[in-house]
Amino acid sequence: MKFIQTPVKGMQDFLPSDMQLRQHVLSTIRRTYAQFGFNEIETPMMEHIENLTGKNGGENEKLIFKVLKRGAELQRALGKIRAGGETGTDANEDGTVLADSALRYDLTVPLSRYYSCHKNDLPTPFKALQIGNVFRADRPQKGRFRQFTQCDIDIIGDSSSMAEIELIAATSKALTRIFSEVNVHGFTVHINDRRILKAMAENAGFPADSCDEVFIILDKMDKIGKDGVKEELLKEGFDAAATDRYIGYFDELEKVLGQADSKEQAALIQDFIAKTCGDKIEEGVGSSLSSIMEAAGGMIDSDITLKFDPTLVRGMGYYTGTIFEITIDNYSFSIAGGGRYDKMVGKFSGQDAPACGFSIGFERIYTILKDLNWKSTDEAEKKAYLVDLKSAASRVPEVFAKATAERGEGLTVTVEPLKKNAKFQIDTLEKAGYTTVTKVYADTEL
Repeated sequence: MKFIQTPVKGMQDFLPSDMQLRQHVLSTIRRTYAQFGFNEIETPMMEHIENLTGKNGGENEKLIFKVLKRGAELQRALGKIRAGGETGTDANEDGTVLADSALRYDLTVPLSRYYSCHKNDLPTPFKALQIGNVFRADRPQKGRFRQFTQCDIDIIGDSSSMAEIELIAATSKALTRIFSEVNVHGFTVHINDRRILKAMAENAGFPADSCDEVFIILDKMDKIGKDGVKEELLKEGFDAAATDRYIGYFDELEKVLGQADSKEQAALIQDFIAKTCGDKIEEGVGSSLSSIMEAAGGMIDSDITLKFDPTLVRGMGYYTGTIFEITIDNYSFSIAGGGRYDKMVGKFSGQDAPACGFSIGFERIYTILKDLNWKSTDEAEKKAYLVDLKSAASRVPEVFAKATAERGEGLTVTVEPLKKNAKFQIDTLEKAGYTTVTKVYADTEL
């Protein structure tokens, strides 16, 4: 059987230059978040399948890579199916008949399990940083893969708006540091609240239990527009009058908000909530959103815009309150997103804990920087010694001793045999950032 050279579809190999960029970005993220008091943790890439199929992951639950049971457990499951005890698609609708675990599709569900398991050993509030690979059986395209890295910060145990403010400020600072190196500026932090979305939908006339379905369609507005959203809602059988009222709310909000800055928007949002859905929403939602926008607006850099975005939905079903995304001017996708998920931890421990998180879209950031030909400017001097083994084999110990001493001084040093095509060898090293290349012959002075 001939082996296949290319990676599995939707997954990537990384060259050394790619890894240099990736590690640099990760280092900037870690350094920034550490300054805000976040502590790094790690969870397994594989989770119990029940944790990932609890209707919290939205559309991502359709993209789970399930892992088959093994050995006798798999044989027993297959035996049940063959005997007719577990038949058809219903038998494996959630994947638990033939599979007992799956690759995680994000880092939030694993963090919630982690916290419920270890909360007695953790501070309150707990400020977590988690960086790791996640997996989705998605359709691969530029900047979207089936295996990709996520960088999450979360605050668990703080129900106040201070958590959202800290998350927005920390993530904004990390992104400005990363992109300033390639002279990319102009970020927008979009902010909304799931409770406002729900109140608007119910006040428009949609049944409360249909809101998640309505939100999935609303989430497409940036791609299909308001007319497209209206068409899809009607196609799904929703009431025409309710649909018209719902779309009308967004028309009204566009007129009300206009070109208002974040402080002006904060007051306008509260007025809009009071007029349109005040009796459908819990007290304090509008004032909480206002305080977040005012405080975070004073902490972020001047080239970052903070705006209320009534069409922002976020696809995960576990969000319970504030939600946010960050976009860059002239790019059609978000590069970070998150929100509050106060009910998730309780699904594991039986006791709810306030929680809020922000996730950086690492692969999209990496792709942008690579397309912009990012070059490192902060690495140590790199030297190479190329030993001619025909004339200088006896000098190998001397060369390695020299290299060891220079590494001790903080330099990056490689020692290699001199190849026949020395020009190509040297060109390759120079492309990798080696500024000094020394060919070592019998009489070369080191």
